[in-house]
Amino acid sequence: MEQCASVEREVDKVLQKFLTYGQHCEQSLEELLHYVGQLRAELANAALQGTPLSATLSLVMSQCCRKIKDTVQKLASDHKDIHSSVSRVGKAIDRNFDSEICGVVSDAVWDSREKQQQILQMAIVEHLYQQGMLSVAEELCQESTLNVDLDFKQPFLELNRILEALHEQDLGPALEWAISHRQRLLELNSSLEFKLHRLHFIRLLASGPEKQLEALSYARHFQPFARLHQREIQVMMGSLVYLRLGLEKSPYCHLLDNSHWAEICETFTRDACSLLGLSVESPLSVSFASGCVALPVLMNIKAVIEQRQCTGVWSHKDELPIEIELGMKCWYHSVFACPILRQQTSDSNPPIKLICGHVISRDALNKLINGGKLKCPYCPMEQNPADGKRIIF
Repeated sequence: MEQCASVEREVDKVLQKFLTYGQHCEQSLEELLHYVGQLRAELANAALQGTPLSATLSLVMSQCCRKIKDTVQKLASDHKDIHSSVSRVGKAIDRNFDSEICGVVSDAVWDSREKQQQILQMAIVEHLYQQGMLSVAEELCQESTLNVDLDFKQPFLELNRILEALHEQDLGPALEWAISHRQRLLELNSSLEFKLHRLHFIRLLASGPEKQLEALSYARHFQPFARLHQREIQVMMGSLVYLRLGLEKSPYCHLLDNSHWAEICETFTRDACSLLGLSVESPLSVSFASGCVALPVLMNIKAVIEQRQCTGVWSHKDELPIEIELGMKCWYHSVFACPILRQQTSDSNPPIKLICGHVISRDALNKLINGGKLKCPYCPMEQNPADGKRIIF
């Protein structure tokens, strides 16, 4: 990502110039105001005494006017220099990024332009709903005449309502939701409900000794989680000893850390999305992040293909000419590569399980058939090719 780093360096230069210019401008204006203030005081004093302006005072006034003019001109000149720096950022973008990316996109991927627009609009709307920008999503639906069912909106509306409450440090809606979905959360091995109860208990502790009895009474909510979270419950119970002295000065001061609120928001988002069958990150954000990694590589490959006139290398709309590593974060399903042809399987070339238990691709199976029989390349066990079963990872 050298191109991004190059542009970032230019942006940093501009930001630094803006900062320097702002500081210089503020200092110059303060000095000028102080100078004018002194001159004004002298003029007021002369007016009170009823004395005419002296030659010295007239000279000082003319010098003041000249100084104001010079300062304004200097600031204007410095401001023009910043404009040139900003223009260099645009040139750096043009120099480091190829604006013509249509070469790596095949129109055949989309059935029609209308469907293409609808898919893109739906992805944007889903992203806006997931980010909590509900009014913007509704506006986009109206302008694009996109019909979104209420059943599609409802999970996002509920999630954002609860998240907004958590950001306001209101645990009520989240606790109500977690209790109503307790069984399904337990099936996911989620600790969301326990963390919510723990956070509420900590809030009671933070209120001081007057909330001690209420905190002890609330501790009964930890009973269903005692087996899995015994150590954490013991820590919270131990903190009661220091309640009168103040938790902030005790060995349990970490319980008051505000990072617990950020953690509970993240935990709720992850578990709720998993429960509702939603992805934690929207498809649009995942596609954008993946594209930022893959696009430069594809642009380079496209240039090489055109230079060497190998137009037939990249002809499949659902297959890339090379493998692009996007990192573990973008792994969403298992991938099987045929050990014979060393190619990744696909819908048109699925993995086939032989009777002996070994798995190869369908293309490899067809190439290994000899006289209506198939000899496993690993066992080797002879078998009927028709006995192979397609498997799905």
